[in-house]
Amino acid sequence: MPEPGKKPVSAFSKKPRSVEVAAGSPAVFEVETERAGVKVRWQRGGSDIGASSKYGLATEGTRHTLTVREVGPADQGSYAVIAGSSKVKFDLKVTEAEKAEPVLAPAPAPAEATGTPGETLAPAAELGESAPSPEGSSSAARNDPTPGAPDDPIGLFVMRPQDGEVTVGGSITFSARVAGASLLKPPVVKWFKGKWVDLSSKVGQHLQLHDSYDRANKVYLFELHITDAQPAFTGGYRCEVSTKDKFDCSNFNLTVHEAVGTGDVDLLSSFRRTSLAGGGRRISDSHEDAGILDFSSLLKKRDSFRTPRDSKLEAPAEEDVWEILRQAPPSEYERIAFQYGVTDLRGMLKRLKGMRRDEKKSTAFQKKLEPAYQVSKGHKIRLTVELADPDAEVKWLKNGQEIQMSGSKYIFESIGAKRTLTISQCSLADDAAYQCVVGGEKCSTELFVKEPPVLITRPLEDQLVMVGQRVEFECEVSEEGAQVKWLKDGVELTREETFKYRFKKDGRRHRLIINEATLEDTGHYALRTSGGQALAELIVQEKKLEVYQSIADLTVGAKDQAVFKCEVSDENVRGVWLKNGKELVPDSRIKVSHIGRVHKLTIDDVTPADEADYSFVPEGFACNLSAKLHFMEVKIDFVPRQEPPKIHLDCPGRIPDTIVVVAGNKLRLDVPISGDPAPTVIWQKAITQGNKSQARPAPDAPEDAGDSNEWVFDKKLLCETEGRVRVETTKDRSIFTVEGAEKEDEGVYTVTVKNPVGEDRVNLTVKVIDVPDAPAAPKVSNVGEDSCTVQWEPPAYDGGQPVLGYILERKKKKSYRWMRLNFDLIQELSHEARRMIEGVVYEMRVYAVNAIGMSRPSPASQPFMPIGPPSEPTHLAVEDVSDTTVSLKWRPPERVGAGGLDGYSVEYCPEGGSEWVAALRGLTEHTSILVKDLPTGARLLFRVRAHNMAGPGAPVTTTEPVTVQEILQRPRLQLPRHLRQTIQKKVGEPVNLLIPFQGKPRPQVTWTKEGQPLAGEEVSVRNSPTDTILFIRAARRAHSGTYQVTVRIENMEDKATLVLQVVDKPSPPQDLRVTEAWGLNVALEWKPPQDDGNTELWGYTVQKADKKTMEWFTVLEHYRRTHCVVPELIIGNGYYFRVFSQNMVGSSDTAATTKEPVFIPRPGITYEPPNYKALDFSEAPSFTQPLVNRSVIAGYTTMLCCAVRGSPKPKISWFKNGLDLGEDARFRMFSKQGVLTLEIRKPCPFDGGIYVCRATNLQGEAQCECRLEVRASRRLGGHNDMASSSAVPQ
Repeated sequence: MPEPGKKPVSAFSKKPRSVEVAAGSPAVFEVETERAGVKVRWQRGGSDIGASSKYGLATEGTRHTLTVREVGPADQGSYAVIAGSSKVKFDLKVTEAEKAEPVLAPAPAPAEATGTPGETLAPAAELGESAPSPEGSSSAARNDPTPGAPDDPIGLFVMRPQDGEVTVGGSITFSARVAGASLLKPPVVKWFKGKWVDLSSKVGQHLQLHDSYDRANKVYLFELHITDAQPAFTGGYRCEVSTKDKFDCSNFNLTVHEAVGTGDVDLLSSFRRTSLAGGGRRISDSHEDAGILDFSSLLKKRDSFRTPRDSKLEAPAEEDVWEILRQAPPSEYERIAFQYGVTDLRGMLKRLKGMRRDEKKSTAFQKKLEPAYQVSKGHKIRLTVELADPDAEVKWLKNGQEIQMSGSKYIFESIGAKRTLTISQCSLADDAAYQCVVGGEKCSTELFVKEPPVLITRPLEDQLVMVGQRVEFECEVSEEGAQVKWLKDGVELTREETFKYRFKKDGRRHRLIINEATLEDTGHYALRTSGGQALAELIVQEKKLEVYQSIADLTVGAKDQAVFKCEVSDENVRGVWLKNGKELVPDSRIKVSHIGRVHKLTIDDVTPADEADYSFVPEGFACNLSAKLHFMEVKIDFVPRQEPPKIHLDCPGRIPDTIVVVAGNKLRLDVPISGDPAPTVIWQKAITQGNKSQARPAPDAPEDAGDSNEWVFDKKLLCETEGRVRVETTKDRSIFTVEGAEKEDEGVYTVTVKNPVGEDRVNLTVKVIDVPDAPAAPKVSNVGEDSCTVQWEPPAYDGGQPVLGYILERKKKKSYRWMRLNFDLIQELSHEARRMIEGVVYEMRVYAVNAIGMSRPSPASQPFMPIGPPSEPTHLAVEDVSDTTVSLKWRPPERVGAGGLDGYSVEYCPEGGSEWVAALRGLTEHTSILVKDLPTGARLLFRVRAHNMAGPGAPVTTTEPVTVQEILQRPRLQLPRHLRQTIQKKVGEPVNLLIPFQGKPRPQVTWTKEGQPLAGEEVSVRNSPTDTILFIRAARRAHSGTYQVTVRIENMEDKATLVLQVVDKPSPPQDLRVTEAWGLNVALEWKPPQDDGNTELWGYTVQKADKKTMEWFTVLEHYRRTHCVVPELIIGNGYYFRVFSQNMVGSSDTAATTKEPVFIPRPGITYEPPNYKALDFSEAPSFTQPLVNRSVIAGYTTMLCCAVRGSPKPKISWFKNGLDLGEDARFRMFSKQGVLTLEIRKPCPFDGGIYVCRATNLQGEAQCECRLEVRASRRLGGHNDMASSSAVPQ
């Protein structure tokens, strides 16, 4: 919790600057953050800016760039960049193309960007400002807008102060409005001029600050009112507003226009300083018009008649002046103030003095609390101080209220001089200001409780629904009651009036509910927390009904049961059964049922009247399922007695009939028979090999009717009367029943009836149809950015019915919810899946569908991740060309994707050709390359591709062919400015002279000294294609001289001359002598040093030393003459003198010293000392400070102190319980200036008792005593020095 009025730390290390560009040109804004990985948002007019064809966003480490392409008048306006809780605004100004001027980079200034005087402002209606009144009063505030929340999520301002202009002597008011609806306390607002001048200290005649609160609209109003404006008031101002957890600032400019024309300027008054920076007028001691001459005022007036510029083009310098001043010595204050434009030196020193006063050492605390502590929520924190007095009592305060011990929340500890407050299970309520109070002194700290990031513990699941269905997204986070945001396609969702979206919280679970889904609800939904986000896709499709199993034709006999059954995809769909187009009314014999997705029509005791066309019509769908019921009549012919057996079927089988049954259904073959006597019925199933087809015909069938491709190896006799497969025979019929038909029940069944009269036989073919087998696991190929190709093989068994199509599903790898990708069946064996999220791992599976239904799902495919190749690299350019090489450089692609970036490939192709040749083997990670071994004179095109695990991206190609040929360029030396004057180096320092040059082909570089080639190993020359370096590891005096560097190409050359001066300390002066001595003065004279150190002498230092002490004292410094007079010597003393030489390197190592001392003679006066009467100062001993009783802890060294006086000095003796302690090594006695101390080293309980101190001299004797109590130690490991104490007399 920042202190009120303290400016929070900005997230930006470099802020964007306002620019002015010509229409059609691009505008680039750059910003740098304090650390990498910070999320930066760009805004225009309060709305976020995303990457598009108009705007380009780039991030590289801590550097973030916004590019506005092809700027037009519509792009002019205010922009903003947001990082964390910091927000910076800047402007883009667009000029006409024919009037565009080059944008001048504003010079760095120590203060805030200031507007140029005379700046042309926009019309008042455009800026929301009022024009200056005839009386000279104007307002810089906008017309009051409708109060409300700020137009951005970070800023605190409802209305920001705007730029203003006023004439000299006029008045102006700047207004700022701050939203107060969400603030518990009033915000802290400060007004500044320039970088650091706080206007609250300048309130007076010319400047007033006002604030008010509108309770109706909950808006705070802050005003800065300037009266009697002066030209020096022109400049940049800043308004800062801060709350507990937010900070915002707004810059604005004030322009003060001169009331006179260019021809009426009073030059003398222009030089006179008439005002203070940001404050009232300066009044001299004599009268108001008298002032200090100020040349900067004239410069301001001169600038006021220049072409106006946009003051917003300048940005504040990011320098902490106060931190620099605090660390600098006082001798540097003037230089720093001049460098950073500080004019109020008195105010600066006053503020620095107050800042240093805060650092005064405390008398109650040896170690204070830290300025701030931080702890994570749920953890504990220990606040520890160290006291000067171990026995002092402390109080702990929280937000000014004393903390009382309550349970285990607060724990107070006291160990020696340490006091500790432990706060357990920290919550947001513990985020406060804490103080430790000792007597009248206290130390403070701030405790910040950091909430851990809320993590996603169970992500969202993709969903596919139909129109009108209910959608429910559920996500689980790591903390109960956490604040989350629901977003759709990046836009935050809110509760609308229609209650379309409903948000539910249940502990750590959060749900988003859409009551009735529509096609517009399709998209990506996200739940965002402070620690991440979960993403899922919702697909809403038109409502379609799919028939899994249609009704089939039935043939039943009299009194049998007929069952029509169908299965559809939606279990909630109802329908109507029709008979010959008319609705069928259920009764006791006809029953209609609906269980899940299955609809059934059951007709008991079938009669000939039931033979008809039956249909099922689902409600709400244009769909009709039809089937026919055939009634099978049993024809019984009259037979005489002894009738041979006969099987009575509608189509008796010389050619076997095929009966189709769905797997799982009941198969019942009801065969009427006749014969007298009653025949014997035998059921057999043929075991065949080959294709399932007709069985062998009956014996009496024609030969051609029995043609078959199958061989019958054996026949299985079916005679069970109970179980799943059973045979029941009565007098007139035989019933073959299979419960839950299976694939093994398929085949040719033979029914044989026999009696003594004869035999009859019929072959019946039974075919069992089922859903297909599950296909094999699909294979995924051609994985792209959001799509892939899925391929699979048909199922091994189609279920006896042709496969109608396939259904494809996908899911995220860590999810359990499969999402269907198609409603219409896929006829092919491959499908291109789309609308996947790049970087997410998916799995695929497939179903096979035939007329019976849908198979089991196939095994899941191998996991795969949609990854797209990167986009093409940007800004491909040719950096250099030679006869055989070409140097290229480029920038990384704008979109890399989840696959990262593996490297770049470079290729070239001759002009007009189509075959591209690789310029290097493999890939390069660098964004530049030197292509070698190219044919001279060839015209080549180059292209660069970015590669990742998804493959190569689109290439970027040079716009024009590049001719491989060296371009002749005259050699030219670019001598830096600091090398154009004499280069001075001290002896022993390294010399490193770097000189860039130009020229193609590579020039030949030659160095000479005084016209001679360089010799010796100490001087080395290093050349590169673009510069040359002269390097000397340790300079010597011999290296001084004139150096010349020459660059030559054929008959063209360029030269530069450098003068190197290696300087050293001078030698000492020569021939120092005393020329004269008189009174208290001595005259000295010497000759200049033999060696001046190769530089100009700055002067001499003269010192003197008394012969008795030989301590040297400086008499003169930086003295330029070779003779001087040393005054104010002491009578009767002898003096030595010495002189040092001094230049820019320093003083000479030795000095010239006088050989003999010079005595200052005494005047002829004889001194007679006075006679004093001897006094008797003897005195009997007496204790001025007696011993005091003590109670100490065992193991801690203890001292007993008292004070005594007496003359002559008394003899001191110490006793314990009457025993002399003088011979005991555990006791030490001290006596200093009358203060007596007995030290008891690590006392034990046996050392307790009565201690006596006795003082004795010739005048008498005195003693004092005390009682010492030694307590047993409760803790081990304490510090002895903390438990010790002593009594010192006052």
